[in-house]
Amino acid sequence: MVIQRTALLKMRNIGIIAHIDAGKTTTTERILFYTGKTYKIGEVDEGTATMDWMVQEQERGITITAACITCYWRDFRINIIDTPGHVDFTVEVERSLKVLDGAVVVFCGVGGVEPQSETVWRQADRYNVPRIAFINKMDRTGVDFFEVIDQMHKRLGAHAAAIQLPYIVEENIKGIIDLIEKKIIYYKDELGKEYDIQEIPAELKNEAVKYRELLIEKLAEQDELLMDKFVHGKEITPQEIKDSIRKTTIKNLFVPVLCGSSLRNRGIQLLLDAVCDYLPSPSDVPPIKGMEPNSREYQERIASEDAPFCALCFKVATDPYVGRINFLRIYSGSINSGEYVYNALQRMKERITKLVLMHANDREIIEEAFTGDIVAAVGLKETQTGDTLCDESEPILIEAMRFPQPVIQQAIEPETKQDQEKLGFALHKLEEEDPSFKVNYNQETGQTIISGMGQLHLDIIVDRILREFKVAASIGQPQVAYRETITKKVKSTGKFIQQSGGHGQYGHVVVEMEPAQMPGEGITFEDKIKSGAIPREFISSVKKGIINSARSGIIAGFPVTDVKTILVDGSYHEVDSSELSFEMAAAIAFNEGLKKAGSKLLEPIMDIEVTVPEEYMGQIIGDLNSRRAKIVSIMTRLHLRMIRAYVPLGEVFNYATVSRSLTQGRASYTMEPSYYAEVPAHILEKIQAGFTSASSRKTF
Repeated sequence: MVIQRTALLKMRNIGIIAHIDAGKTTTTERILFYTGKTYKIGEVDEGTATMDWMVQEQERGITITAACITCYWRDFRINIIDTPGHVDFTVEVERSLKVLDGAVVVFCGVGGVEPQSETVWRQADRYNVPRIAFINKMDRTGVDFFEVIDQMHKRLGAHAAAIQLPYIVEENIKGIIDLIEKKIIYYKDELGKEYDIQEIPAELKNEAVKYRELLIEKLAEQDELLMDKFVHGKEITPQEIKDSIRKTTIKNLFVPVLCGSSLRNRGIQLLLDAVCDYLPSPSDVPPIKGMEPNSREYQERIASEDAPFCALCFKVATDPYVGRINFLRIYSGSINSGEYVYNALQRMKERITKLVLMHANDREIIEEAFTGDIVAAVGLKETQTGDTLCDESEPILIEAMRFPQPVIQQAIEPETKQDQEKLGFALHKLEEEDPSFKVNYNQETGQTIISGMGQLHLDIIVDRILREFKVAASIGQPQVAYRETITKKVKSTGKFIQQSGGHGQYGHVVVEMEPAQMPGEGITFEDKIKSGAIPREFISSVKKGIINSARSGIIAGFPVTDVKTILVDGSYHEVDSSELSFEMAAAIAFNEGLKKAGSKLLEPIMDIEVTVPEEYMGQIIGDLNSRRAKIVSIMTRLHLRMIRAYVPLGEVFNYATVSRSLTQGRASYTMEPSYYAEVPAHILEKIQAGFTSASSRKTF
């Protein structure tokens, strides 16, 4: 099938992002219904949502993986990515925002700006993604539309203003006031398909005038043309307001705020209009930036089919019918099915055997794809998440995505020899799909260790291993993923010399080690060898030895991170030197360096927010203090208290049970990784004692 061509100005690539349970998937399901993509509204609670197609999503009523779908509204083509809200799957939001041109941020009208709302907002800031806000659940008890906007200003630093007001009667959203056109939309049926547009009633006019003037005032602060008219008291037309909203939103200077109730089918058509009217097309955003792979010179690609082909692989998945698929965002040029593309990072050519347009988990084979499209490619064997695909004659390397480090881990072991190979295959596929999921083999205990972003993340991974890949395996208890790093710069020498008759082994390296400049850099390697002290063919072995050695530190066997290593000197033997000898020498040098550089153990610190009735606040604060928590704020919302704190992950395993017992089940909490901090001495002793005993036995 040939994909329907859409002019770039009529294309929107958007993401739906929010805190968990704000209503992202419910909103997306209504969008699909009103655009004619589906003929029956899917419901999250019933497990019938189009976008939540995984068994695990349907069973739990949450979104786990970002799903892509294409729909049409007016004469616009909208490519939508519905993202997870749970912090354990924040990597899905990260890689989606990397390739999107705009976003709809959904807020709960009662919960307001919640912790994960802040996380996704910061992610959108990082990638400079223009966004509009949709305040959902306006039919619920305790909603406060203006309080949510106030929280957006205070907690997110958003320059936001309402372009709509909810008309609520007895906790039912009967209509929506359009501040731009000075009209009110009344809904006539439950499905929200039939509605009347009327003049605003007299009793609502004063409020509408007040907030319309506030909207114009907010826009005028960012728009000189509107400011001139506003200052001189000239009439400002609805079209001028719309033009100003579009201009300032695309520049990330303004966030228009809409309202509705997705579950009650209110406000979705107006949201679709806003997506088309205010969010950018691929040609409205700046050209994609990168560098020439060889010269490292700055490069950019404008969004044009006449420009050389350039695309970013932002996701890898395994499809049960077509096998491995790579999700691509095409920034420039076009591509046909069967063509070869150049992977600029891995410096190799690969052939795309099929191009596929994804509709959640359904596939539509297409012959070609163009600038601005989000498609899936079949046949790419080596291309990974973050790789750039381009024209070999005009190569460009787009900046890769950064993914968070796992904070929790557990052991997994096949039950039979037959399952061993199946487990290895499953773990490889899952690690390929999910950059925040890591697999390591612990030499000390002989265990395979899987690491992820949280308990739910690993639960889903294990569930997929058992059900999707049909592997019988034993699972260990979850543990904190501690990290080891160094505190000062040192120089270290490593020698590996063996003589046993005939050819021996000789490797000698000198490395400098220093703490990384920025957290999250991992292990970096730099070659500064001069005058051929070590032949070029052995440099990669030195790097391999360092990387392998960093998988297990000297304090308690946890991975080493955030260390910069520089190879400065060494020597070799013309006969006895080999790749193995230099790999071993590098490992010795690295371990010696860890001892000299004052290694320290780091633990993940979580950002936790507990929502609790006022009468139980004292119990929760007392319990958090006993868990080495640092309370940073206590906020009030209605009769509830929001206690925000930083607490070590090791202190809050099974916190759901504890918080329920302390508050008779009336507390809820959200938690996400924030940073790593040094482990206190008394905790370190316990960790080392546990490591010593675990080294001599396997525990399941």
